[in-house]
Amino acid sequence: MQIDIISCVPALLESPFSHSILQRAQHKGIVQVHVHDLRDYAINKHGQVDDYAFGGGAGMVLMIEPIARCIEDLKSERDYDEIIYMSPDGELLNQKIANRFSLLKNIIILCGHYKGVDERVREHLITREISIGDYVLSGGELAAAVLADSIIRLVPGVLSNETSALSDSFQDDLVAPPVYTRPAEFNDWQVPDVLLSGNQRLIDEWREEQSVVRTQQRRPDLLDEDSSTS
Repeated sequence: MQIDIISCVPALLESPFSHSILQRAQHKGIVQVHVHDLRDYAINKHGQVDDYAFGGGAGMVLMIEPIARCIEDLKSERDYDEIIYMSPDGELLNQKIANRFSLLKNIIILCGHYKGVDERVREHLITREISIGDYVLSGGELAAAVLADSIIRLVPGVLSNETSALSDSFQDDLVAPPVYTRPAEFNDWQVPDVLLSGNQRLIDEWREEQSVVRTQQRRPDLLDEDSSTS
């Protein structure tokens, strides 16, 4: 898989892909992540990629020309399954979307900035718009890192134990059960006996029960969504 991220502030994306699982995925050659500086496609020698909005109003808007040039440059090298724009009014990211994206081969993620992008970018160049929540960030870089992380960890070979991702919250429309580690007792706080029993069938049943209970308590909306689509 290759993920190309377009940003006018590429330095914001250096750290997320330089550590832990995302770094190891790249070192293994399983995933390639390339961050492209939009200013390399600026309209003038001053590195301009933004301008005032027609009709007035506060804030700057990313121009269509640099974005179109960058996307066309990338598309000249390979075909892309999705060209994604990170937007607060896009489709809300969830585990099912991450699962589908993890099956793709090549993805472009465009990071907005300032007051967003020229609407013609969204109308003609983008295939999907994704939001990570109902709030506004200074730019799309952190959101792009969240999206990329949610995808990359699902790609086969990235996690040392591939079954780990299958037991994550939301994979089966339930949140994950409680987890414990050593010591078995701390300040008189005990680990549930069933987890120390060695009986894997009972442990699995307990975990499933706890997932249902925790979902009912903390995210009942997930159960409502599941029943409404069944």
